[in-house]
Amino acid sequence: MIKSLTSTKKVAVVLLVAFVFYAVTDMASIEADASTQPIVTDQIKAIDIPAIPLLSYSEGGLMGSEQTREQTVMVQKGQTLSGIFTDLGLSQALLLKIAHFNDDSKKLIKVMPGNALHFTFDAEGQLVRLRYQTSVFEELVIHHDMDQLSTEIITHDQQIRLVSAEGTINNSLFGAGKAAGLTDTMVMQLANIFSWDIDFVLEIRSGDSFSLIYEQIYKDGEYLTDGKILAASFTNQGTTYDAAYFEAEPGEGSYYAADGRAMKKAFLRAPLNFSYISSSFNPKRLHPITKRVKAHRGIDYSAPKGTPVYAAGNGRVIRASYDKYNGNHVFIQHPNGIVTKYLHFSKKAVKKGERVKQGQTIGYVGSTGLSTAPHLHYEFIYNGVHRNPRTVQLPKSEPLPDNLMPDFLSYSQPLLARLNDLKDRLVAQK
Repeated sequence: MIKSLTSTKKVAVVLLVAFVFYAVTDMASIEADASTQPIVTDQIKAIDIPAIPLLSYSEGGLMGSEQTREQTVMVQKGQTLSGIFTDLGLSQALLLKIAHFNDDSKKLIKVMPGNALHFTFDAEGQLVRLRYQTSVFEELVIHHDMDQLSTEIITHDQQIRLVSAEGTINNSLFGAGKAAGLTDTMVMQLANIFSWDIDFVLEIRSGDSFSLIYEQIYKDGEYLTDGKILAASFTNQGTTYDAAYFEAEPGEGSYYAADGRAMKKAFLRAPLNFSYISSSFNPKRLHPITKRVKAHRGIDYSAPKGTPVYAAGNGRVIRASYDKYNGNHVFIQHPNGIVTKYLHFSKKAVKKGERVKQGQTIGYVGSTGLSTAPHLHYEFIYNGVHRNPRTVQLPKSEPLPDNLMPDFLSYSQPLLARLNDLKDRLVAQK
């Protein structure tokens, strides 16, 4: 038996680290103001390996020398690898052999509509090479030589620049983020870090501020996308929360406060990230339909119909039903005598007895039951007593183990110190 060969080739990986600071200045007609300093590039590592040029293809056309020809297939909706191989005159036995050759070649079976497959054939129409871009920075190359297979993974140049930004909220978090140069996705990522401490639907105020250090990812020197936030600070109504990203286990990162406590807690402060609050906690509220004074033991989140609603914490569904008052509703039993209630769904997504995890979608905003408009009514009950979801003291999270604290502090303290510098500059410019 001839042993098949597998090789892995990696092309130069360049890590560029730069800090871009955004300053907030007084400008009219924007939420928060920002100015940008030039990017200062600190090249940490550059391996001088000649890049391997990619083959040049025309869509569905033929190119190359007299000995080989290349053909690109753009995968269409409904197409299968089996069908593509048949159309190209390649056998199903060859496809099966490739699919089960090794872990690298198995990536080919994950091809999706819109992906491109680049085939190279010899003069006799036999497959010589197959290329597939498995991810933004990774390309799979399958070689077929004298009926033997080998694979290689080519990793393209990637640069990561660290960027800092800060801003002050005048009217909305998204407006302030935009003025600071952040995408909506990055603003949502920022809010998610602090969503266990701050209700971003209800509690945001004019004058609140934020600062963060995050990744920007470049491919071959061109901006591609934003990466993760490495450290962030948010000041809400005079209280400041700091967080830093840290991997307690390789590949398993999370956000931790300066003292090493996880930002993720047993309960979300709000079960959705939408719109605005139409009714705050008020035990003497005049009901909008009956016009009677009735305790309103919860919070109403006004949001478009169909907005996903999340379980505030881990637990078991003890009720998933419908009645003329609550409409479609779900009650969840949590540990330590806590029950959360979610009313007026347009549609439930869980059943009685089902166990749910924090952040799992349990239903969708609606206006069923005694309701005048689409909204979520949310209640928090502790040992049989209704508590204000806005102010109830939520259980604290556990800190990192003692053996990890030195590594966490050596990593996080320089980042948090830089955030403090950003906050000081922001205050000085007010």
